[in-house]
Amino acid sequence: MHNSGRTAAVIGAGFGGLALAIRLQSAGIQTTIFEKRDKPGGRAYVYTDDGFTFDAGPTVITDPDCLEQLWTLSGRRMSDYVTLLPITPFYQLCWEDGYRFDYADDQDAIDRQIAEKSPQDVEGYRRFLAYSQDLYREGYEKLGTVPFLNFWSMIKVAPQLVRLESHRSVYSKVSQFIKDEQLRQAFSFHSLLVGGNPFRTSSIYGLIHALERNGGVWFAKGGTGALVAAMARLFSDLGGTLRVNAEIDRIDVRDDRAKGVALRDGSSFEFDQIASNADVVNTYKHMMRGTPRGEKNGRALEKKSFSMSLFVVYFGLKTTHPELKHHMVLFGPRYRELIADIFDADSLADDFSLYLHAPSVTDDSLAPAGSSAYYVLSPVPHLGTADIDWTVEGPKYRDRILKYLNDRYIPNLLDDLVTTRHFTPLDFREELNAHLGSAFSVEPILTQSAWFRPHNRDDQISNLYIVGAGTHPGAGVPGVVGSAKATAGLMIEDAGHER
Repeated sequence: MHNSGRTAAVIGAGFGGLALAIRLQSAGIQTTIFEKRDKPGGRAYVYTDDGFTFDAGPTVITDPDCLEQLWTLSGRRMSDYVTLLPITPFYQLCWEDGYRFDYADDQDAIDRQIAEKSPQDVEGYRRFLAYSQDLYREGYEKLGTVPFLNFWSMIKVAPQLVRLESHRSVYSKVSQFIKDEQLRQAFSFHSLLVGGNPFRTSSIYGLIHALERNGGVWFAKGGTGALVAAMARLFSDLGGTLRVNAEIDRIDVRDDRAKGVALRDGSSFEFDQIASNADVVNTYKHMMRGTPRGEKNGRALEKKSFSMSLFVVYFGLKTTHPELKHHMVLFGPRYRELIADIFDADSLADDFSLYLHAPSVTDDSLAPAGSSAYYVLSPVPHLGTADIDWTVEGPKYRDRILKYLNDRYIPNLLDDLVTTRHFTPLDFREELNAHLGSAFSVEPILTQSAWFRPHNRDDQISNLYIVGAGTHPGAGVPGVVGSAKATAGLMIEDAGHER
């Protein structure tokens, strides 16, 4: 193995940290992951209550190839570790007037549904899909796993980004192609899945549509937690070390080099390279407190705008609802106005739009026999936008959401409820050290994308690296797994130079 004798620490075992550690270990760099919580996963943590299994976070798995690569690096097969099940439709989109749209990789079905709703938009959708494929090639295939370490690396690709009108918002770009308001919502909401406001986020995030059409939407058998466990097992099979209940207190920085890490329990370890999959503000502001770089960059990062937070309710029912779809997006009465409230208002809106995850439709192992497991999430303002006391408002908000589902989508939910728990912006801040309780880190607007995002390698500390949602390319499973590829490339190259 090359690079033998080099050591690396990865702070945090989210998807980005695991993917990075697997790449480093495969390249012969002896890697240790330090995870604060009692098991890996980060936002993809797993809760088990009363025989129900709840995935905490990401449940829409797209671009399975970016995951498969982690196994092929060492001549293994992902299918020996975990099974991915295809989901059809990808989503069912529902509006309060009763309109429903099933979105899947079936051009005829899409054309038919659009023709019924808005005949003039059939041709417009085709043009939007072609545009999305163009974005996918330029923005994802070419740039998604390339680190932008200087301004010029970005300027070189700028002509393509200008040609694709990346300065326009996702919604305004979709609206050029599609006239019907509900269909505009159907094809612009995706940026919310990575923390982006469709009215503010660069249209380059329209590539998510092509990403799904090209690679499908998948669900790991046993839940996203089974995929996390598979990655952790691959890492240990490669000889890596995963330490849980190991919270990092600080990164030891001297003379513009990261020397090692000190844990909350007082122990400390030295490494040749250190990568953080922890929240990017927390990494600089807390873990590097007292150092010039930590103080300065921590302050700079705090000035950035951050993605909204989420309020998530996990619940189990003693009945099943096979009529539901695996992924459902439930639009409330307002779209543009609600999104403005979520990103900018200092209080909680009275209405909500929801994502309902009903995995038991696909995989009955997640609940006891005859029962079913769910989660529902509502995008809400982060703690810097709206200083809400979630200890008081959380239970009330949970009850409002469950009643709404009971009345509109899941009859008898309140009578059949067996177990429930919820996760608020406060929990994002306390459990995940997320700055302001943001669910997706730095907001994906154009002036905070590519080179404008925190870099995959620190500008001043040459052996300190960042991986995950806060760096390039951004949030979402393909995003953070892509960031791991970009960051690993730098670390492996740097380790080779230093021998």
